Amino acid sequence: MTLSALPIENLVAALAPLLGPQGIITEAAGIERYTVDFWHQHKGTTPLVLRPDSTEAVAAIVREAARLGVAIVPQSGNSGLVAGGIPDGSGRQVVLSLERLNRIRAVDAAGGSLVAEAGCILADVQAAADGAGRLFPLSLGAEGSCRIGGNLSTNAGGVNVLRYGMTRQLVLGLEVVLADGRVWNGLRAL
Repeated sequence: MTLSALPIENLVAALAPLLGPQGIITEAAGIERYTVDFWHQHKGTTPLVLRPDSTEAVAAIVREAARLGVAIVPQSGNSGLVAGGIPDGSGRQVVLSLERLNRIRAVDAAGGSLVAEAGCILADVQAAADGAGRLFPLSLGAEGSCRIGGNLSTNAGGVNVLRYGMTRQLVLGLEVVLADGRVWNGLRAL
């Protein structure tokens, strides 16, 4: 069973002006890579992939999906090993890819903080910290492809976990889109 065309058509119509052509994928060939896990052991089905490039766009997606009763599967780098970032086989979920939320918003060397969007690749976060003479100590095998949002959601440990702690211990604050589409801003610095 798949989603009826009407909610998806309504979702696309409502979000197209905000997301633009780069932010919506409806063709099967474009969708394929978002529906298969890292090991290619599990395959899901989705009629739609949404690729926002701002927090405001994520909030709009969440609000509209909630209004239409459409389930969302957030996806970061899709490098996890438990298939948690792919839709199930029902075809009743849409993928919300964070890959376009990939900017380092701020680096404060004096304050020892960095603000990165959820779709930033871990290696880019490390490089930004290094460029400011600082160390972002989270390091793991997938650091060239995993994204910081996924690292936070799984509380990744990495090779430096004993010295620096789990990912959540490296975080000063968050900006979060809640299930109703409201944005909670808890970004802080020391």
